[in-house]
Amino acid sequence: MTPLLLSLKLALVTSLVLLTLGLPLAWWLAFTRFRLRFLAEAVVALPIVLPPTVLGFYLLVVLGSQGWLGQAWQRMTGHTLAFSFEGLVVGSVIYSLPFAVQPFTAALSGVDRRLLEASASLGAGAWRTFLRVTLPLAMPGILTGVALSFAHTLGEFGVVLMLGGNIPGRTQTASIAIFDNVQMLDYTTAGRQSLTLMAISFALLVLIYGLDRGRSWRMR
Repeated sequence: MTPLLLSLKLALVTSLVLLTLGLPLAWWLAFTRFRLRFLAEAVVALPIVLPPTVLGFYLLVVLGSQGWLGQAWQRMTGHTLAFSFEGLVVGSVIYSLPFAVQPFTAALSGVDRRLLEASASLGAGAWRTFLRVTLPLAMPGILTGVALSFAHTLGEFGVVLMLGGNIPGRTQTASIAIFDNVQMLDYTTAGRQSLTLMAISFALLVLIYGLDRGRSWRMR
């Protein structure tokens, strides 16, 4: 698999996992009255300020052959999570967590509580209210979170290199391939790969700002 396809696959899988796991977490953060919620918010936001090499190192310790999670995974599958695509997914989910959860939380928090109360007063259960009222109203913010996590994963370097190494076809993502080509002074290939990533990232940013603009118009 080429580095670009591997990066796109990693970004897609990571975004889907974050949508599945991050949405319930964002719901809890948006509606809980737990006094220590700020501690959970700090944990979610930690990857933003934590150096990627630090996060990658601790993930390597936990997911490697000597780590408890790496050993458990090895007993089940025959290989450790470190230096595998599955390990890259775990690292990417943790590293991109705030880029999904924070937009999710903001979108859910912005839903008018009176609409939720009206839905409940009409006999709709919590799950039906979420599907029929909350989810449609928060959808632009949710899509923004998915797009941001996809773009952030696509450009990962430090965590991917620390946790997955540089194995062609398995863990060599586009950003690592660019670094390799620069080291070999192959600026032509590095430039072509960089331009491709920049075009994809720009398209995602256009989508994000377009969704945000559409949400602003609907709120007027």
